[in-house]
Amino acid sequence: MSSRASDVYYDPYAIEINADPYPVYRRLREEAPLYYNEPHDFYAVSRFEDVERGLRDREIYISGRGAIIELIKANIAFPPGVLIFEDPPIHTVHRTLLSRVFTPRKVAALEPKIREFCARSLDPLVGTGRFDFIADLGAQMPMRTIGMLLGIPEQDQESVRDSVDASLRTKAGKPMQFSERSVSGEMFADYVDWRAEHPSDDLMTELLRVEFEDETGTVRRLTRQEILTYVNVVAGAGNETTGRLIGWSGKVLADHPDQRRELVEDRSLIPNAIEELLRYESPAPHVARYVTRDVEVQGRTVPAGSAMMFLIGSANRDDRRFPDGDRFDIHRKVDQHLTFGYGGHFCLGAALARLEGRVALEEILKRFPEWEVDRDNARLASTSTVRGWETLPVFTR
Repeated sequence: MSSRASDVYYDPYAIEINADPYPVYRRLREEAPLYYNEPHDFYAVSRFEDVERGLRDREIYISGRGAIIELIKANIAFPPGVLIFEDPPIHTVHRTLLSRVFTPRKVAALEPKIREFCARSLDPLVGTGRFDFIADLGAQMPMRTIGMLLGIPEQDQESVRDSVDASLRTKAGKPMQFSERSVSGEMFADYVDWRAEHPSDDLMTELLRVEFEDETGTVRRLTRQEILTYVNVVAGAGNETTGRLIGWSGKVLADHPDQRRELVEDRSLIPNAIEELLRYESPAPHVARYVTRDVEVQGRTVPAGSAMMFLIGSANRDDRRFPDGDRFDIHRKVDQHLTFGYGGHFCLGAALARLEGRVALEEILKRFPEWEVDRDNARLASTSTVRGWETLPVFTR
C-alpha cells in the first residue's frame, strides 16, 4: 500500500510522535514502506532491508550535502573534516586518518580509566537513595573519556560538552538551526595551539603530527582548520550518543526488572544486553541523505534532488529482521542492528561506545541492583537529531 492510500503521518519534529515513535514506525513499515512527507518535503524508508540497502549505496544516497534534513535543505558547504557529511575520495582519506585513534588496542586500553570515571561519579551516591542516569553519569563519564582522548584539560571539559550539546539542541517541535560555526571547532583553537607547543599522547598531538596523502595525491599535514573540525566532530559524536545509551539503560531496565535481575546475577550477559539496548532504543533514530538521481523504491520513483530519511529506529524493530521486534530481550541474538550505521559511514567510535556502555552498566548494577524511575521528574530531550533523556532520576534501594 502506498503512503497516498494510508493516513499515517510521520514528522521527526513532532514532540508527541518523538515521545514514543514506535507505533508510527510500525504503521509506516506496514502501510507506507516508502513514505513522503509534504510539509517538510522528504521521503522516508522504515523497513530493515530498505534502510540497510540505502545506507550501503553511496552513489545514489550521498552524505556530502549533510546527514540531517535541515542541512540538506540549507545547501551549506561544509569545511573539510566533517566526516559524517563527506563522500569518497575525501571521506576515505579523513576516515583512514581518524581510524588510527580508535584501533581495538587503543580502545581496550581505556577500560581501566572508564571504570575509574564511573566509580568517581557513582561512589558518592551510594546510600543516598537516588541518582540521575544523565546528570550523574551519562553527562560525565563519556565527556571525561573523550576529553582524555582529545587531550582537553579536565577543568574545561564541562564547558566544551555544554557547547557541543547546545549546538545539537532544537527548540521543541522545530527544525535544527545550523550555521557554519556549528562545525568550525573554534572553541578548540586554544587547545590545538597549546598542543602544538606541548605534544602529548592524545588525539590532538597525533593529528598535528600525522603526514598523509590527500585526495589530490599530495603528501602533507592537516591544516589547523581541518584539525579543529575533526576534534569538534569527535567531541560531539563521543559525548552525545553514549550519554543517550546510558540513559536508555536506566529506563529500559527499570521497565524490565526480571531481566535486570538476570544481569545482576550473571554479568557475562551484559555485552549482549548492550547490543539489545542499542537495537531497542536507538540514540540516533534516523539519518538523512541527498538523492543524486531518480531511484525506484518500493515500486515508486524518488526523484533526484530529494532528501531521503532512513529510519534506523524503525528498521531495528522490523519483525522481518528481528522477530517480535517491539519486545526487549537481553537473550536475543542481535547479530546486526543499524544503530551505528552501515557501510562506509559505520560509526568509527562504535567499539568505544560499546565499551563505555558495558562498563557503565557493570558499575551501576554493582552498586544499585534495583531502581525505579522518578517519572514525575524524568524528561525526554527536545531535539530532532538524537533521542534520549534530558534527565532520568531514579530511586535506588
